[in-house]
Amino acid sequence: MKKLIKKAAALLLAVAAAAAIDLTAAAVPENISAVSAILIESETGTVLYEKNADERRAMASTTKIMTALLTIEAGDLDREFTVDSLAIRVEGTSMGLQEGDRVSRRDLLYGILLPSGNDAANAAAVSVSGSISAFVKLMNSKAEELGLADTHFATPSGLDADGHYTTARDLAKLTAYAMQEETFREVVCCRSAEVEFGNPPYKRTLYNSNKMLSRYDGAIGVKTGFTDNARRCLVSAAERDGVTLIAVTLNAGDDWNDHTKMLDYGFTQVKAYPLELGCSSRVAVAGTGQDVGVYCHEETLALTPQQRSRLTRRVLLPRFVYGTVDKGDKLGEIQFLLDGQLVKSCPLYSDSTVIVPDEELSLFQRILQWAGII
Repeated sequence: MKKLIKKAAALLLAVAAAAAIDLTAAAVPENISAVSAILIESETGTVLYEKNADERRAMASTTKIMTALLTIEAGDLDREFTVDSLAIRVEGTSMGLQEGDRVSRRDLLYGILLPSGNDAANAAAVSVSGSISAFVKLMNSKAEELGLADTHFATPSGLDADGHYTTARDLAKLTAYAMQEETFREVVCCRSAEVEFGNPPYKRTLYNSNKMLSRYDGAIGVKTGFTDNARRCLVSAAERDGVTLIAVTLNAGDDWNDHTKMLDYGFTQVKAYPLELGCSSRVAVAGTGQDVGVYCHEETLALTPQQRSRLTRRVLLPRFVYGTVDKGDKLGEIQFLLDGQLVKSCPLYSDSTVIVPDEELSLFQRILQWAGII
């Protein structure tokens, strides 16, 4: 019986070891056709595969990731306006805008990101900044803000132009940032969408040129591109079991298969691990003799097995707070660091309520409360 138990234990250990090996030892993608490529985990930015990722190259309509992001950040998405007649006179792919058409920025987003409308990109640019040239300045300012040191924009559409370039690495970083924006995520995952524009506006359907959405299990975006100079460009994102990956190829001969290979490989390398969120600290409520505990919502973080052992955490909480604390109020956060770099923050909330009558606050505390400081 003991021998049988030992054999069973050995078998279980062998299976566990094989599973661990399987997560990290999958073959690196071969025969990637793209001149430049990269694969990253979206939340931590971990690079899982790269090929000439820092070469500056034309990016074609993957440019529209930035155009759409800035349109979203400008807000006022549902207000209708008349498109600029000069802006929509542009070659290449089209949403179908005509002079005098009325449209909203929200519907332009679908025109920008699904059929890759150059007319939609220009119309959005003029709507946001007043002119295409002013919008291009905004694009470059945002690129600088995001630390995209090897990116420079010359058009909102991505048509070939001098000084219009990026790298696979910068484009992956930009996409990871854009995918944090809920509206952006909602649009890029649509295979088709019903929009309304015209003079007068009427409903019509736009279709997404991104075949990954139908070809790849878990695909959630992002953007295709092609010009004579840039050749085929593609940014894709896919999500499985709490892991989100972003793949980029520039100047590819077989981008759909490139992305399938890269994403398949990536999902063997990274796993979503539950984070240690327990916190026994308590926060005093000043002047009451009472305190409150804290809690976190369950969270995971996508890591390689090697990274998991290098993850550390720190708890940021005040020693005490002034005034009434309601259950669910945010009091602090737990920060998770990978090799000393912050990769995720999880809010800490009060687990109970402590009411402090106004008269128990000092005059100074009431002034601070009135000013919104406490």
